[in-house]
Amino acid sequence: MRFHKILSVLLFVGISLVFLSCTKDIYKKNNKAHKKSVKQTSALIKEIPKTKAELDYDTLSITDEWVGTTNFSLRKPNYVIIHHTAQDSLAQTIQTFILPRTQVSSHYVIGREGEIVQMLNDYLRSWHAGKGRWGNDTDLNSASIGIELDNNGREPFTTSQIESLLVLLKRLKWKYAIPTANFIGHSDIAPSRKSDPSVYFPWKKLAEEGFGLWYDEEVVFPVVSHQENMFLPIETTDSLPENRLDPILALRIIGYDVSDSKAAIRSFKLHFVQRDVESELTETDKRILDNLYKKYL
Repeated sequence: MRFHKILSVLLFVGISLVFLSCTKDIYKKNNKAHKKSVKQTSALIKEIPKTKAELDYDTLSITDEWVGTTNFSLRKPNYVIIHHTAQDSLAQTIQTFILPRTQVSSHYVIGREGEIVQMLNDYLRSWHAGKGRWGNDTDLNSASIGIELDNNGREPFTTSQIESLLVLLKRLKWKYAIPTANFIGHSDIAPSRKSDPSVYFPWKKLAEEGFGLWYDEEVVFPVVSHQENMFLPIETTDSLPENRLDPILALRIIGYDVSDSKAAIRSFKLHFVQRDVESELTETDKRILDNLYKKYL
């Protein structure tokens, strides 16, 4: 009996080791190709610019003399852009990001169970943002870290997923001194193209942890005593400031591309209102916007 028990344990360990080995080998070829690409990219950084004389005074040459300095460091990311994958599994997303023909990638992918897969060094330029704009920045790929969450966009994110995301964001904010306001969503930077990370994403929770901004609810929703031990939010327009800023200008101050104002309003509502995103701004939405834009000044 004891022999059979020991044999069963050894068999289980053996199968587990084989499984882990196979899992590791799945991406062996891809990781080798990744190292080659990194080496080629590193060569560009190490390249010493040639002077006019060295280039035989080619018309494209501009450098009269090269003098190297040791006063430099790597450029660092200044934004974090959060996405949902809009795919069916973590494995499917990884496969999408390693196929050269897709021309898309991300620094991190977080699975539904909270597993964090890193696919690029933070200093490398991931192809996650695409065409977009935030404030005056029109090349978000060069200035940001992309994080994809395994989610189809039609369901809430798992608790494990959000917990892992918060751990990752804490590390990134500390390491690169990323400003609180610069944790944003894909839909924020590409209003006319994207809707991720969807209305299910807990932006308020992230803001409470120091990742992104949120409005002051006690200002937006002032309360009055209705009955003893009962409070109701004021929904009339009586308390709205008469000198409230034009909503489109307020959106522009926050960072939205307002060239398509309808799309900008939709993206704002996806992030900060998270209901009735296809409708025009309500009075409540305008109160939220009026409170928020002042935080971005």
